[in-house]
Amino acid sequence: MVQSQKHLFFFTCIYLSSDPNHHRKHKTTNLSSLLTVNFAFQGSFTMDLSWMVEFLKGMVKPVAATAVVLMAVLLSYFQKLGLEGEMVYSILRAFLQLSVIGFVLQFIFSQNNSGWILLAYLFMVSVAGYTAGQRAKHIPRGKYVAGASILVGTSVTMFLLVVLNVFPFAPRYIIPVAGMMVGNAMTVTGVTMKRLRDDIRTQMNLVETALALGATPRQATLQQVKRALVIALSPVLDNAKTVGLISLPGAMTGLIMGGASPLEAIQLQIVVMNMLIGASTVSSIMSTYLCWPAFFTKAFQLETKVFSAE
Repeated sequence: MVQSQKHLFFFTCIYLSSDPNHHRKHKTTNLSSLLTVNFAFQGSFTMDLSWMVEFLKGMVKPVAATAVVLMAVLLSYFQKLGLEGEMVYSILRAFLQLSVIGFVLQFIFSQNNSGWILLAYLFMVSVAGYTAGQRAKHIPRGKYVAGASILVGTSVTMFLLVVLNVFPFAPRYIIPVAGMMVGNAMTVTGVTMKRLRDDIRTQMNLVETALALGATPRQATLQQVKRALVIALSPVLDNAKTVGLISLPGAMTGLIMGGASPLEAIQLQIVVMNMLIGASTVSSIMSTYLCWPAFFTKAFQLETKVFSAE
């Protein structure tokens, strides 16, 4: 970039020294144009670097906060926990991921294009489905089951929020809200799938007896499904019961620290809690329905190979 500036100035000087017999009027006009282009080029170059300067200034406090991580690393070392490397790796990865996603979101917000909203949402769902499927690794096609369940739960919830005009359909609103819902649904869906498979494996004799007596797969596993859903959804419901009493949630804290009124922060947090419960419930229930084809054969018998692995 600096080299380009030198070239532009060099060509300007050449123009000044060339063609001495040219009409003065045209030369003055063209000279002004070239100098204007030169100064505009320099100004744009300065503006291009301004965002980097602002970003580096803003990273001073996050870097200073790593002193807390250093304390944790030292404690791990003296206690011989062996977590020092993982702690350093985790915080470096968090720095990198959040920095990259910050620039990506900045770009998406500036575009104001619904296509970018859809792309970002599908990317989050894909990563969440893969992560939740890893938790339920013994379920065939578990990653696809988890991804489809999260997609249905979060998209239905988001559709209702947009239709009810709770949030406008804009990247600045939809992407952060979708991220919260997808992250919560990922955890609940992974726990539901794993718990359901483990419970059926533990009570295979009871389930097979119910099937032999003419029960459908849904009827034979009704208690296991209920137990898995209750265990998976309990943390979400407990969080809703104690919100504001034990700790202030992240969305509410961020608004207050950003200068918003506590009353406005409370209003948004109520919306957040409602949408998390809705998305998590739909996603977890959907995952139980999508798991059944992997748990049972076409003859309504348990697929033993699914439950044989520890």
